[in-house]
Amino acid sequence: MFRVGVDLGGTNIAVGVIDDNCNIIGRGKMKTNAPRHAKAIFDDVATAIRMAVADANLTLYDIASIGIGTPGSVNKSIGMIDYANNLDFNHVPAKDMLAEALGMDKIYIDNDANCAALGEAVAGAGKGKKSFVAITLGTGVGSGIVIDGKIVVGCNYAAGECGHMVINFDGEQCNCGRRGCWESYASATALIAQTKEAMKNNVDSIMWDLVEDNIGRVSGRTAFDAMRKGDATAKVVVDNYIRYVAIGLINVINALQPDVVCIGGGISHEKENLLIPLRKHVSRSRYSIYSDVQTEICCAELGNDAGIIGAALLDN
Repeated sequence: MFRVGVDLGGTNIAVGVIDDNCNIIGRGKMKTNAPRHAKAIFDDVATAIRMAVADANLTLYDIASIGIGTPGSVNKSIGMIDYANNLDFNHVPAKDMLAEALGMDKIYIDNDANCAALGEAVAGAGKGKKSFVAITLGTGVGSGIVIDGKIVVGCNYAAGECGHMVINFDGEQCNCGRRGCWESYASATALIAQTKEAMKNNVDSIMWDLVEDNIGRVSGRTAFDAMRKGDATAKVVVDNYIRYVAIGLINVINALQPDVVCIGGGISHEKENLLIPLRKHVSRSRYSIYSDVQTEICCAELGNDAGIIGAALLDN
């Protein structure tokens, strides 16, 4: 059985065909060119799907189902993207549009973070585990919860937004409208802001050398790279950032006690530089400190393919 997964992003439309072992055997890609009319975007989604199917030496008749992972809030029951701000979507009937373009009816849709979590749970860091949480430290803090192979969606398909739990009352402004959300402290965007602030207050930091005195070149790697070179200011930035990540992670673990939590996104490329201190913070402060069984904390394994594989596995 072959399935198609679509990772619909603000920049790219990435498509893959997977086999029964969750191997990607064909790929297609188009630019999203958002914002523009939803029908034009989904016409290009259909084109990218055809490209991927052809790349796998198959036809659409060989495809059992198509799944789409999209930013924003989704009504899975009717295949509607209720709202996606970075695509300028508002009540877009994605399933119907794609069904019309391809002549297929087995089309499923979910939030992109949920799809990435499902992909990692089934074929990556959570393979073989009953309960699994994926956290993505990117532009925001994305998250998805998978239990017994099923995404936890809640009564309105909006469950799993761990990035918008408050960790600092009346703290940093979040783009969701609240203050003090985990995302405002633990995202890569937040780390960049924290790095820039520290640099402005410490003009002798070697972080300035790493960005050639251009603060606009600061990335999520800047503080980590400078820390490895012995820069004290960078070490403070990294230590504080990891504490912020740990605070939210402890809340997730206390609430759910999953078998595994995996960390994805660009920051996860730091591997043990991130995980070793993160595990120490979590082990000291989690509620289950005296339990013989503890949640495993690891890095994601599938990279950008997680969303494609997870979308392909959607079935309701």
